[in-house]
Amino acid sequence: MAWAASPMAEGVLALLDHDDFDARSRAPPTLSLVRVTLTLMSGLFLVLGVVFATLAAVLHVFIFIMESLLWTKPSTWKRFGLASQSDAETLRPMALNQGFYNLFLALGVFIGFALLPQASLATAGLMLVLFCTASMLAASVVLVISQPKLLRAAVTQGLFPLLAVVCLLILFIGAATTTA
Repeated sequence: MAWAASPMAEGVLALLDHDDFDARSRAPPTLSLVRVTLTLMSGLFLVLGVVFATLAAVLHVFIFIMESLLWTKPSTWKRFGLASQSDAETLRPMALNQGFYNLFLALGVFIGFALLPQASLATAGLMLVLFCTASMLAASVVLVISQPKLLRAAVTQGLFPLLAVVCLLILFIGAATTTA
C-alpha cells in the first residue's frame, strides 16, 4: 500500500532531468525525494486516520456506558432529553440495545487496529476500521435527518468518524492510483 516506488513516482521521474544520476543507488536523487515524500504522505494519513478512529471508538464506548450501564441515572437520561425516570425505564430496553450497537462499532475499530501489525492482514484491518467509522458516520447522519434538533449530538457523534473516513479514503485512493 505504500506509495514508494509507484507508477506515479516513476512517471514523475520521466519528467525530471536525468543528468543528476547517482551510480550507487541507480536512481536519480529526485526520484528518491519523490518516494520519500509519497511515503511520508501515506504515513501521515495513516496516523491521522488511526488517531481519529481511536477518538471515535473511545467516544462510542462512552456512549455505550451511558446508554447501557448508566441509563437510569437522572444525569444520563436528562442528557438524552427525557423528562422523567418513568420515561427512562420505558426506553431502557431500546437504550441498552443502542448502546451495544455503539460498543460493537468501537470494538470493530479496535479489532482492525489489532490486525494492522500483521502484514498479511493490514489491509483487512484498515478496511474494518474504515467500515466501522463509516457506519458511525452514517448513524450520525441518520440521527440529524430523523431529529434535526439533535444536530449538536450528531456532530459530536460524527465528527471523529468523518475525519477518520476522509483520511483513510485518501490513503486508499492514493495507494490505488499509484499502483494501478
